[in-house]
Amino acid sequence: MDNLSRRKVLSLSAALGLVGAAGTAAPAWAWSPTGSVAGAGAGTDPEYVWDDEVDQLVASLIEKGQVPAVNTALASWVNNNDPLPGGLPADLTAYLKKVNGLPSWADPAKLARAADFNRRKDTYLFVLYGLGSGIMSTVIPREAKSVYWSAGGANMKDRAAKTFTFGYDLAQLKGFGPTGQFVVTANKTRLVHAGVRHLLPQSPHWSAVTDESIPISNADILVTFHSLGTYVRRRLLDWKVPFPAADQEAFLHSWQVALHLLGVRDEYIPKSWADAEAQSAQVLTPILSPTTEGIELAEDLLGLTAQVDLGVTRGFLNEFVRYVLSDEIGDWLGLKRDYASATLIRTVWPAFILFREGLSPVAPGAFYLFDQFVRALAMAFLNNGTSGTTTPIVIPTGNRPSS
Repeated sequence: MDNLSRRKVLSLSAALGLVGAAGTAAPAWAWSPTGSVAGAGAGTDPEYVWDDEVDQLVASLIEKGQVPAVNTALASWVNNNDPLPGGLPADLTAYLKKVNGLPSWADPAKLARAADFNRRKDTYLFVLYGLGSGIMSTVIPREAKSVYWSAGGANMKDRAAKTFTFGYDLAQLKGFGPTGQFVVTANKTRLVHAGVRHLLPQSPHWSAVTDESIPISNADILVTFHSLGTYVRRRLLDWKVPFPAADQEAFLHSWQVALHLLGVRDEYIPKSWADAEAQSAQVLTPILSPTTEGIELAEDLLGLTAQVDLGVTRGFLNEFVRYVLSDEIGDWLGLKRDYASATLIRTVWPAFILFREGLSPVAPGAFYLFDQFVRALAMAFLNNGTSGTTTPIVIPTGNRPSS
């Protein structure tokens, strides 16, 4: 049965109430499209919405053995204003021409402001995206299982570098402009997602542990967005980092455009942070839980971070994860306690923020430790200071080798 046929069966089963879950079921979709950038929509559950056109294209490439040649051709396609490379199948070229641009509602001024905000607050963003969102992904059951059993799960260093490529290009000062790289990066990521959607259902290991028939639906992408953008905004506000309304609006807008470029329908993309928080409360918060795959991935990710000389102990790293997420998540992942580090972080980090933001003239005693820690963490994510584009995003041709 091909993907589209499976989807018809799945959608019909959902309509008849026949779809069960191997574990905790996702909450029934109840978010109104009036809260979206489109302002209206059919209200279809995004759990049953994928990316049909590109899914068919990439499935065909995989079945015909054309992916290696396509990946080679796409390697030279980097900047948003680069011409599409030659050597691509005609239908893929036609598709990329159609999607390789910003939506009509994109606001260049807001995108520029978001990029400037990312530059000004990169100290906190490195910590929150890396130790917060990155580790949170391991307690999002569907995401953890999909990552683990796909090809990327077998090489988390490479997988993390490719993930960082997406975030790095999103945050570039001119990432959405002609000389930036994010539009191209988003389109390559969309191709990768299509490849995973075709391949992962062929893995008996993934099929045995998931409650999905096809991964990376629009709903799954929205969940990931909330573990990134919505979570980061909330934590910055919790930490009392100065975050003017205009910066918050711009930050959201960059994510709105990113979601659109990844194939999420506009009727699902929140139009305000209030709408985003309401959606997050429905689709992200209730589903967080540990899995065997997620626990292993978390250890892999923290192990990779620990390989870089951060100037801190593993206990400190564990406690920082607990601080930016929660002790509950730390317990799920089996992160050993270091109470001395916990006290240091909870005492000094708020003072560190106050001093960095010019809100306190007194530098905390452990300022140097935290400053060096963040710098080293940034270098780890920056592939030792080089652009994420040195790690190419490529369409997969298989699943995790053991699957």
